[in-house]
Amino acid sequence: MLRISIQTILRGALMAGGIGLFLAASPLEVAAQDRTPMRIAVEGAFPPFNYLDANNKLQGFDIDIANALCEVSKFECQFIIEKWDDIIPDLVADKYDAIISSMSMSLERRQKVAFTEKYYNSPSVFIARKDSSISDVSPAALSDKILGVTSSTAQESYANHLYPEMKKTVFRSSPELYKGLADGSVDIILEDKLAIYDWIANTKAGSCCEFKGPDLVDITYFGEGAGIALRLDDKERLTRLNEALKSIKADGTYDMINAKYFPFSIQ
Repeated sequence: MLRISIQTILRGALMAGGIGLFLAASPLEVAAQDRTPMRIAVEGAFPPFNYLDANNKLQGFDIDIANALCEVSKFECQFIIEKWDDIIPDLVADKYDAIISSMSMSLERRQKVAFTEKYYNSPSVFIARKDSSISDVSPAALSDKILGVTSSTAQESYANHLYPEMKKTVFRSSPELYKGLADGSVDIILEDKLAIYDWIANTKAGSCCEFKGPDLVDITYFGEGAGIALRLDDKERLTRLNEALKSIKADGTYDMINAKYFPFSIQ
């Protein structure tokens, strides 16, 4: 930047002449120095919540919420893309400070990490192709079908416990899961309803498919919504982020981010 270049030249000239000069930091520099770095893990493969765009830049609802929270709570967001299978173990191992990646607050996860208040809520749902004969999604009715789920998700855990007899294909990411449904590799999938909404409503590939059966809201597996995960002993950061969540909901920031991705409220 031009301003920095001029300051650098002035410093060099004055120091060369034996004169030292302390240049006052700009308000932006002071603000940056006052912020506490917060390393935030995201999967980066869960559109429209978090994903890499054509320029390999992180985008999505989670990213916008994280940036808004950092602004209010005086953190400096530092995003780290992490494999979903490793995301909780590496948080516990202090490789980053928070997970803002649409993580449902299940009872199992609450034993390993602390969560903020929820920042959105979404049921899970079965999805099948429109030309499928599937209408009943009970375990008995689906016993001879192949179910697709994403690895290390609440949906995988739910399917393993409540649909133990079904054959299952476990995919590494949501885009791979959707492709498996569209190309017929599996008969039906179980997914977060909001996560797959955009694919079904707004993509050519997703037009093949539709929701089947009722919304699933089992607290044991899906928790009480998506929260920000922190280490169990990180009380100070938990308090700051909860206060920031209240702030962005009160001042309309949350609603603006919500409207960018969904034509309805997801609180």
